[in-house]
Amino acid sequence: MELLGAIVPGEPLLVVALHLEAEHLSSGLPVLITGVGKLAAGQAVLRVLGSLEVNQRPSALWNVGTAGSLQDHLVGTHLIGSVIQHDLDGPAIAALTGADPSPPFTLGPGPVLATGDRFIANDAERSLLASRADLVDMEGYAVARAAHLMNIPVALIKQVSDGADAAAGERWVDRVASCSEQLGQWLREHEPRGYIPSPST
Repeated sequence: MELLGAIVPGEPLLVVALHLEAEHLSSGLPVLITGVGKLAAGQAVLRVLGSLEVNQRPSALWNVGTAGSLQDHLVGTHLIGSVIQHDLDGPAIAALTGADPSPPFTLGPGPVLATGDRFIANDAERSLLASRADLVDMEGYAVARAAHLMNIPVALIKQVSDGADAAAGERWVDRVASCSEQLGQWLREHEPRGYIPSPST
């Protein structure tokens, strides 16, 4: 975990998994590098913001990064509409305990992002996930959940880096720098809406 720049109350904080993804953002905003995966992302956000008074916190969290496409027509940069956690069976746990520990978060119109602690690079797994979501990453759900816990608006901005198929790893390595450049360009041209996510019913 590393915080680049100082958090400015009333301005957004960029939340990014890797330095490679943040390299070309050039937004002028502070950047929190969390590390890869849900645990690292959630812990980093809560550790950095948990000690701040409400009036010291950023206006929003903008989770910026790469994602695999589960639908062949999806390319480019996307503002996520809702996010699910694909590697925790919330409904099964709810059937046992009466509470779903992994409810979907609805943020607004846009594609569905599936978050999990696996890099999807398998055609069979891609096909299975494609019935539930449009894109897949490893941090978005955790950032949305941390934002929900802290009552901070959040936007998830994802750049398609690969097809979440057998060639995904090689393509991600080849494209991560250009994805960072495209995300930086997108941020300079747009101001993402910020939603305080609430679990969908």
